[in-house]
Amino acid sequence: MVNLENKGFPVEILISTMYRTSLSFLHDMFPNGKYSNYKILIVNQTSEKELLISNENNVRVINSFERGLARSRNQAIQNAESDFCLFSDDDVTYFEGFDSVIENAFKKHPDAHIITYQMVNESGMLYSVYPDVIVHNRKTVSTVNSVVISFDRKKILASSVFFNEIFGLGSIFETADEYVFLRSALRKNLNVFFEPKTILKHPDFSSGKAVGSNKIVFARSAVFYKYNGAITYFKLIWHLLLLIKNNDLGINQFFEKYQQGLKGIGKYKSILKMGLETRQS
Repeated sequence: MVNLENKGFPVEILISTMYRTSLSFLHDMFPNGKYSNYKILIVNQTSEKELLISNENNVRVINSFERGLARSRNQAIQNAESDFCLFSDDDVTYFEGFDSVIENAFKKHPDAHIITYQMVNESGMLYSVYPDVIVHNRKTVSTVNSVVISFDRKKILASSVFFNEIFGLGSIFETADEYVFLRSALRKNLNVFFEPKTILKHPDFSSGKAVGSNKIVFARSAVFYKYNGAITYFKLIWHLLLLIKNNDLGINQFFEKYQQGLKGIGKYKSILKMGLETRQS
């Protein structure tokens, strides 16, 4: 087993998962199955009857009885120990040397708060159309998935940038948690860099790719309203027309999905009125 205390730049992997009772899933995530080479924090959202226990000195576990991916990520931020961290889910597969990519990226950008990377699908194709930029902006952060977000933990804690817990899987609006997180970081003038190197493989399907489903249209419309206000109603129409153009929706579904979008906007506005959320531009 590698002595992590002797590694000059240990990147802590912050894994969000649910109902795990064994560490065996880690074998499929890390190069050659050697998860003992990495510092790992697992937030396991579960029940009191299904606890995950670690006897490995490089793996810490938090068994949480809360729900929601954003809450899991926030718990991980608050309980991480290393200076540099990477968000993770239990269905990714890291490539050899991924931690060196992260180390070199932070050495190249010592003023970075957050650095994002690329990932591929099961066919080896890039997961997104990644931007040709060095520094992210409000447009380019829309290409980022949470599992390729690394960050300087002390800087993030000092800036009080956390995930908005009404967005993301298991919450009211089940998408865009990473987008809202990164927009919050940009709003606070944090330095968010893009390193165009691939660090992992992710399954082809993810919940966020079901772009035409009712729950995603509902949630996406709330995100639109958060950042666009009244023009969201026109933006929603444009969004649905693009989904139809890309064959993610049938033309006969337009009005049904528009109603779902209106419901999402209405729900978000009700949360605003209760003072539980702040809209941003």
